[in-house]
Parts: sequence; structure tokens; C-alpha cells
Amino acid sequence: MRALSPPSIRPPFARYSHGIAVPAGCRLVVTSGQLGVAADEQIPPDCEAQAELCFANIAAILAEDRMTLADVVRLNAYVTGREHMQSYMRVRDRQFPATPPASTLMIVSGFTRPEFVVEIEAIAAAPA
Repeated sequence: MRALSPPSIRPPFARYSHGIAVPAGCRLVVTSGQLGVAADEQIPPDCEAQAELCFANIAAILAEDRMTLADVVRLNAYVTGREHMQSYMRVRDRQFPATPPASTLMIVSGFTRPEFVVEIEAIAAAPA
């Protein structure tokens, strides 16, 4: 995978890549949006802990196809308020110490249950 960051456009606002080139012949995994809920139905009250669970859930999904978070090329994340942006970004940045994936972060009015404050979906690519 190769990060794309043309010098003709403004650098990213945070630690993400403007684009990621996926070579031909890679297999893809696309996840549904993951909420911050544990297998035992526990939902942490804060965004950072919920985001950790979201990424753990994504990692488990990717493992089903022999991938890891290192294979993620694109993230879409949704938070319910600006006050959650920094918490989410701290967790995201810890997950991707090497080349960060392409990423979009949106503020939404809410999710299916009011206790959820973050949802994350991912696209991953790995050699076939």
C-alpha cells in the first residue's frame, strides 16, 4: 500500500493519509460500522473506551480473513459531538503507528441508542 499526498493540496488536518493506493490483486474486507459495545453488552460511558472497542471489533472481523488493523486503507468514523473528536483521534492514531489510512470523521446527531457516541467502519486490503 502506498500513501498518496500530492504537494498541490493542503496537507491533512490530522494524522491520516489523503489517499491510499491499493495494488492490483489485493483482496478487500469491508466492515459494517462498529459501535463501542462489548460481547457481554457492556457499553463504556466515554468516547475513548468506546473507540477502543470499535477498533477491537474491527480487528476481530479482519482476523476472520487473516488481516490486521495494519491492512486498513480507509476509515469512516462518526461521533455525536465535537467534544468526542480528540478522544476518537487519539485512539485512531494509536492503532496506526505506521502509514495512517485515508480517513473521514463526521459529526452526527446520534445512533440507535443514546449511549453510543462513536461508530467506525473500515476497508482493509491485503495480498490475495
